[in-house]
Parts: sequence; structure tokens; C-alpha cells
Amino acid sequence: MRKFDVIVLGAGAAGLMCAAVAGQRNRRVLLVEHNTQPGRKILISGGGRCNFTNIHCTPANFISENPHFAKSALALYEPSHFLELVERYGIKWHEKTLGQLFCDHSARQIVDMLLAECERGHVEVLLNARGIAVEGTSGAFRVECSAGMFTAGALVVATGGLSIPKMGATGLVYELAQQFGLKVVEPRPALVPLVLGGREKSWVELAGVAADVTVHAGSGPKFREKLLVTHRGLSGPAVLQASSYWRPGEVIHVDFVPDANGQGRLLEALRGDGGRRDAVAFKQELRAVLPQRLAGHLAEVGAPAGWSNLALDAAERNLRNWPFHPAGTEGFEKAEVTAGGVDTDGLNSKTMEARAVPGLFFIGEGVDVTGHLGGFNFQWAWASAVAAGREV
Repeated sequence: MRKFDVIVLGAGAAGLMCAAVAGQRNRRVLLVEHNTQPGRKILISGGGRCNFTNIHCTPANFISENPHFAKSALALYEPSHFLELVERYGIKWHEKTLGQLFCDHSARQIVDMLLAECERGHVEVLLNARGIAVEGTSGAFRVECSAGMFTAGALVVATGGLSIPKMGATGLVYELAQQFGLKVVEPRPALVPLVLGGREKSWVELAGVAADVTVHAGSGPKFREKLLVTHRGLSGPAVLQASSYWRPGEVIHVDFVPDANGQGRLLEALRGDGGRRDAVAFKQELRAVLPQRLAGHLAEVGAPAGWSNLALDAAERNLRNWPFHPAGTEGFEKAEVTAGGVDTDGLNSKTMEARAVPGLFFIGEGVDVTGHLGGFNFQWAWASAVAAGREV
């Protein structure tokens, strides 16, 4: 049985960062990963270029049962701190829309950087560790796996959520949380395409059509980005954002003409004196502001109940607040992240340590803190990892 100061479970974004920070504090660290390579989700992120942070990151970009929990860690380690690390390694980057930062070349550079940081801290990395099991109490943890048995005074759980199971995702973080008496907010797919059924199934005939819209679900914020119709339902950045707030049985609302501000501007030609008021004129107005196939479909399913001004007003309001009734999501297989997770009430927001179990830490996606699309979830991984890495 080999002894360490710290054992980190999971060599993803959060685990790699935490192990590096702890190791560089002269802690003897073992990083345990059940996959055959570290950072697998980093490698596929951002289309292979890794959207590693967002310069506009604030606590408002995160969802949690406790919206204040993430503030301490995010203030401790900001996007500028990670960017400094990226530039120190000579990694070229660029900013896309809405403050999203990507590697110019490959996400592999981020993984190599984190591994180099682990090496600087003399972290021992153990890959292909199967059958991970944990025993112990405060300050004395034993980890057993296919590679042997190890003990440490501190244990950091960074095994991620349930999203993208083909990349090795498991529910280990939730099992360990419950094993040590912590509550878990029910995990659910987030940043995930939505499936349409019933009468709305006809929308999938528009698969491939994209439009700039505003979308919101429930009491969540409005997201102004692209909507994409798929062969199963709705996707695109705007829908993925709203999906994190959506619950089964709820409606999502789409404004198909977000630039048509002010009552009457969209269908003004139909309202004017002598204006043509019929289905052909209605479709022409929609085609002026929307992709042709989308305009044609909306002209059919959203036609006014008549051609009076009141009917035209109602049709326009509907176009600006179109209700969809998703039958579900495409599940964890297509979800970019997992919402829910280890209940933050049981964690110290400054250190990520379990309040009732000294020496036990939970970081990253497995915690009930979920970011918006656009680099925010990576920033949470870095920030929560540094918070724990400086404490273990």
C-alpha cells in the first residue's frame, strides 16, 4: 500500500489542474484515471480546438440550486489567470463571438500544458485504473483499483458527470458523495438538443435550417444566438443554452424575428392602406427576414386567423413568442455537460471541501454548478480545481 498526501480521482480538466496546483505546493500527489488517456473531453471540446474559457465570465453564467456558491472560486481564479498560463506555454489563441477563447491549433496543447504542469509538481499519473473503490474517514482515505491500493490524507473527486458516456463518463462522483453522506441534486442532461414530437414533429422536415433567434425556457434568461432544426428536433447554441433551464413538460419560447422591434414593424406592409392581405403577402413578409424554408413553414403553421389588424397583431406576437413543447432531450449521449450533482450545501465554497468530512473535496462538473455554453464550464473546472488544490 503506497501513501500519498493527496489522491485526485479523474484526469479531466478539473483533476489535472487540481493535481498540478497541489503538486507544485510540494504535496505528494497521485492522479488516478480510469481511461487510457487523460483529458479526453478536453480533446474533443470546441471542435478539437478547446473553448478553454470566456473573458466575460461572471457568476450569472452558472446554474445551481445555490446561485451564490460559485462566486468565491470564480473570484479566486479568473479567466485572465488561465490565459496567463496558456500564454506562458506559447499557445496561440483567438477570441470568437461573445468572449469565447479557443486554441488556434489543437486542444491537445491544453492537455499537454496541464500534463507539463503536473510534471512540474512531480504528480504521479496512473491511467487505466479500473474498479475504483474508496474507503475511509476524515483525513484517512484508501483507494483501491486494478493498479493496487493507495492511501492519502486528502481525496479530491474530479470524475465528472454523466455526459458523453462513450468518453468514459460514469456516476462515480454521485456514488462517492452519497457514500460519505452528501446529498446529490438529481443529475440531468444540459446544453443538449431537444426532441420534438406530436404535432410539432413536422418541424424536423426543416432539418438543416438555421436562424438567428432569441430563446428562453421557464424563468431562465433569453439567449440570442442561432437555432438549428435537426432530424429529431431543435439544436444550435440558443437552444442548447435554454435546454439547461428546461424541465420535462415545460414550454420553450422562440422569437423568430428578434430584430423586429416595436409593434407592427414586421407586418407593416399588410397593415397599411391598400396593402395586400392574404397568405401570399404574409409569406413574402416572412421571407424578407427569415430563411426561405423556415418562412414557408411558419407561413403555414403560423398563418393569421384572419386578415384584420387584430389578427395580424396576434400572428406577429406568436412569431415573437413561438411556443415549442419538447418531448424530451437527446440525453446524456448528446449533452455537453451534466447539470445537478453534489449538493453545494455540503461543501465549503472557498475550498470545495466537504463540510462534514475533512479532507474530502469535490470539484468540476460533478458539483451542482453548471455553466452556460461558451467556455464557462472549463472556467468552473479551473476555478474549483485551484480552490481545492490550494487547500489540500
